[in-house]
Amino acid sequence: MKILYVGDITGKLGRKTAAEVLPGLIAEEKIDFVIAQGENVSHGKGLSNKHLAELEKAGVDFFSGGNHSIVRTESFDAPNVIRPANLKGAPGKGWALADTPFGKILIVSLEGKVVGMGADKDIDNPLMTADAILDETKKSDTVAKIINFHGDYSSEKVVIGQYLDGRATAVIGDHWHVPTADAQVLPGGTAHITDVGMVGALDSSLGVKTEVIAKRWLTDEPSRNEMEDSGRRQFNAVLIDVDTSTGKARGIRHIRQILS
Repeated sequence: MKILYVGDITGKLGRKTAAEVLPGLIAEEKIDFVIAQGENVSHGKGLSNKHLAELEKAGVDFFSGGNHSIVRTESFDAPNVIRPANLKGAPGKGWALADTPFGKILIVSLEGKVVGMGADKDIDNPLMTADAILDETKKSDTVAKIINFHGDYSSEKVVIGQYLDGRATAVIGDHWHVPTADAQVLPGGTAHITDVGMVGALDSSLGVKTEVIAKRWLTDEPSRNEMEDSGRRQFNAVLIDVDTSTGKARGIRHIRQILS
């Protein structure tokens, strides 16, 4: 089974890029299931029902979540949308069992203890949360277990991959919007990457207009982020080859495309 995990689809350019790239990529690589990070889809903050439908049409089957997911909760009723499971008292769900032609797959989102400023007070321990979910679903008949880890610290992203090695099919890091060059299958059979990257504006500060961030940096004055809506674009994802008889990964490959 081939599962594609798409990095943070960010704003209008991200949606446009996903719509252009995904149909051809799915056909070319014979991809069976597509998961995309959806926390930045709608103007950089959350996922609206309108944009959910737009990306489903492009080929996305399921949406993982991050710290911005709870900005827009209207899509939380959809069966294929989750937010981080370790967000204390948050609406919506943090994991789900998704149907595929090969059988059910478990999909989990987790948030790192360090994401933004002061966020850790609202976040349960991600390792303990992962343990609890895996224990709760251990009797479920699944062919794969995909865990998304949304965090700032590379140390957390590396550690959770090794901690879950052999118990998950893949542990995919995101949130940085900058891809890392360390996609690999760990010794226990878990595919891992520290950060998959993003989909959207390339000539930007992680999807935000660079001049806005530079001015804020120079003046130390607070300002509102403005999404970049022009310039070159990027598409980042990882393709995971799953042995459905064992639930282990046979391979993982980073995919990066630059579009004008």
